[in-house]
Amino acid sequence: MDKVLFIFLLAVNTCCLSGYAKMQTDTFTFRFEGRRYSGEIDKPAENVAKAIIVIVPGYGKTNMVGGKDWKGLRNLFAEQGYACVVWDKAGCGKSEGVFDINQPVQNSASEVLAALAELKSRNIPGSEKIGLWGISRAGWICPLVIAQYPIAFWISVSGTDDKENFGYLLEKNFLIEGRTKAQTEMLMNEWRKGIEIARTGGTFEENLKATENLRKDSFYMYITNNYMPIKDGYLKWQEGIKSGKYTYEEKTELFIYVHGFDTILSKINCPVLAIFGEKDANVDWRKTKALYEKTIGKNPAGLLTIKTFPNGDHGLLECKTGGIREDLRNSDFCPGFYRTMTTWLNNLLEKGQ
Repeated sequence: MDKVLFIFLLAVNTCCLSGYAKMQTDTFTFRFEGRRYSGEIDKPAENVAKAIIVIVPGYGKTNMVGGKDWKGLRNLFAEQGYACVVWDKAGCGKSEGVFDINQPVQNSASEVLAALAELKSRNIPGSEKIGLWGISRAGWICPLVIAQYPIAFWISVSGTDDKENFGYLLEKNFLIEGRTKAQTEMLMNEWRKGIEIARTGGTFEENLKATENLRKDSFYMYITNNYMPIKDGYLKWQEGIKSGKYTYEEKTELFIYVHGFDTILSKINCPVLAIFGEKDANVDWRKTKALYEKTIGKNPAGLLTIKTFPNGDHGLLECKTGGIREDLRNSDFCPGFYRTMTTWLNNLLEKGQ
C-alpha cells in the first residue's frame, strides 16, 4: 500500500503546474495531545479564498512541508480560488511525536478536529466554509469529523466501508499476480483461518501450521515485507482481541474499524462527491459505493454525487490491472479526475451550498 500511495503522490507533485495561478503559502501549526503539528496553508495569491479545503491523507507517513506532498493538488485548488490546509502526521516532517502506523482512525479524527479548531480561532479568510478532501483511510476519518463539526462539503477519493480492506487487497492481487482461482481460494482460506485461530484462543503453533502456504507465497511475502511471525507479537494480538481493542466480524474475519458506520454515514448532511477507480485493487470500491448509496444517498441533505473511472486504480492513476506491483511511474491521472472535482466544487459554491 505504501508503494501505491508513493506513486500517487509522485504524480500529484510532478504534474504540469505551468498553467496554475501563483499561490501564497503560510505556515500552519496547532497542538494536539501535547504535541505540536507542523503544516502549511496554501491560499490563492490574488483573491480571498472561497472556502478552505482540509486535506486528510491516507495510510502511511507524510512529508507535507519538506517534500511538498499533494502540491499539485493544492495548486489546482488555489487556481480555482480555494485555500488548502495540510500538516504532517506525528513524527513526520517537523511535527513532534513518534509516527504510529496503527494510529486509530478515531484518534486521527480528533487530530483533524484540533486543526479545525485552530483554523477557526485564527479567523482565516474562507474558514466560514471548510470542506474535507480525503483518500483511502480518510474514508473512515472524514465521516467521524463530519459527525462532530459543521463541514461544508466532503470529497472522498477511494473511500472505505466499515471494515479493513486487507482481505480484498490480498484476493484481488493474488489473481492479478497469476494465482488460479483455486490457489487464491486456498490462500484466502488460510488467511481467514489464521485470524480465526487467534480470535478463538488458538496457539501460535496452530496459527503457523494453518498459514503455511500463505506465508510462503511471494506476493504475501512482498506485501508484508517478509515479516516473520513471532510468538510475543501473536500473544499481544490475542490480548488485544480479548480486551476488545480489536474486534472482528466472524463471517469474514475482517477487522471492524468504525462501529455503527452505516448510521454515521446516514447522518451526513453536507454535499459529498465520491470518486472511485474501477480497477482499485486495494479497496472494494463497489462495496463502498453501494454503502454510500444506501446511506448518504438516502439522505436528501447529503446530496451524494458518485463518479467512477474505468481505468483508475486506488490513486486514480490510469492503469492496466490496478495491482500493487504494476509499474505506474509513467502513468497520469485518469482524464477528467481533476475536472470532476473542480466542476463539482464550483457548482456547489455558485449555488450557495
